[in-house]
Amino acid sequence: RIKGGQLARAASPARLVTLVISDIVGSPLDAIASGPTVPDPTTFVDALAILAKYRLTDQVPPAVLATLRRGAAGEEPETPKPDDPAFARSHVTVLADNATAARAAVAEAGRLGFHALLLSTYIEGEAREVGRTLAGIAREAATTGHPVARPACIVAGGETTVTVTGNGRGGRNQEVALGAARPMAGLPGTLLVSFATDGTDGPTDAAGAVADGTTLARARARGFDPARHLAENDAYPLLDAVGDLIRIGPTNTNVNDLMLILCGEAPRAGGPTGPDTRA
Repeated sequence: RIKGGQLARAASPARLVTLVISDIVGSPLDAIASGPTVPDPTTFVDALAILAKYRLTDQVPPAVLATLRRGAAGEEPETPKPDDPAFARSHVTVLADNATAARAAVAEAGRLGFHALLLSTYIEGEAREVGRTLAGIAREAATTGHPVARPACIVAGGETTVTVTGNGRGGRNQEVALGAARPMAGLPGTLLVSFATDGTDGPTDAAGAVADGTTLARARARGFDPARHLAENDAYPLLDAVGDLIRIGPTNTNVNDLMLILCGEAPRAGGPTGPDTRA
């Protein structure tokens, strides 16, 4: 009875101040913690339409379906909408979100001497595919100096998902890293980092993982089949064995995930590739 703006309705006409730490990509206020103090743009009719679209109407408990139908008929009160007077004295401030963390990472990278670039804080999609895409950006940066000159730090944020088809152990950030390992194979002086800001990636003790041009070879040298582990959503044991997991413990603050591409100094003609970005 507090979700979808109903806490604001209950508190009205009192002045209401809401301080938000966002764990939703893009920080839509009506989605964070189910929006207890902001207008709810959805309706009972919307809910019924979604159930019908995905052919779930017959799978909903009868009492829930009856409530939705009464609401659509105007027999149950809707959650408060944007023009509701309940929000006249309600004020919401976002204290921190993924963009906050990403900007801080860019600032710190600049302080450490990298040419830093914030790519996006709206990264979503299948984790392994995001990993492959980031690997392509990493190879571009390492090879051509675009979109930012080396030494480079490219920062991205958001939250990926995993379509689970196997019985393995891992998390979305570990799958980003393992998905990047193959297209990054053989790429020198470049590192991809993907981790959860709350310190927990899936049902594991890791926050995420790293991948570089040697991850695939190191895994195979230890008897692992990277393709099989990726197919079975089993990134954790492989990345653990090669020392590429990130463990920081719970931070108690969730502002989604950060992904970083680090490229060392540009190679000199006939010379080394520059400092090891893992240092």
